[in-house]
Amino acid sequence: MAGRYATALFDLAGETNAIDAVKADLDRFDALVAESADLMRLVRSPVFSADEQSQALGAVLDRAGIDGLAAKFLKLVTSNRRLFAVRDMIRGFRELVALHKGEATAQVTVAEALKDNHLKALRAALKAVSGKDVDLDIKVDPAIIGGIVVKLGSRMVDTSLRTKLNAIKHAMKEAR
Repeated sequence: MAGRYATALFDLAGETNAIDAVKADLDRFDALVAESADLMRLVRSPVFSADEQSQALGAVLDRAGIDGLAAKFLKLVTSNRRLFAVRDMIRGFRELVALHKGEATAQVTVAEALKDNHLKALRAALKAVSGKDVDLDIKVDPAIIGGIVVKLGSRMVDTSLRTKLNAIKHAMKEAR
């Protein structure tokens, strides 16, 4: 279902030459949902009625400055009682945009936020490997202790300290 909504939005955004604007607005909304437990609850919980979700969503969109096609899309999703799947729809839309632009998306997990020069170096390294411009989807997870985990397409590189410590732990158990 999320794929159908994402495809319909992509087609409409393409017809109105608003792909980049819609992507920027959806990215902003997705970041808001990820940062706010209350907004996540509003999006995911079936307890709220469509009217309650619609009113709350309208206030959030106004405050965040999200308007145009992205706001209309989010309001439509809410009125259709599909707000629980909006993050999957946004992910699908991002994938369609990347495919359209000839880009790849890499999921990157780090222990702490990366500095700009590290981001540039990572993008350059991933572009050299994939041959495409790479958009980074960065997640900060202190549980990996250090290092980096990168997933690009079907390839994954895990150089996290947590994984290395687990490998040593297993090797020590086998040595007994």
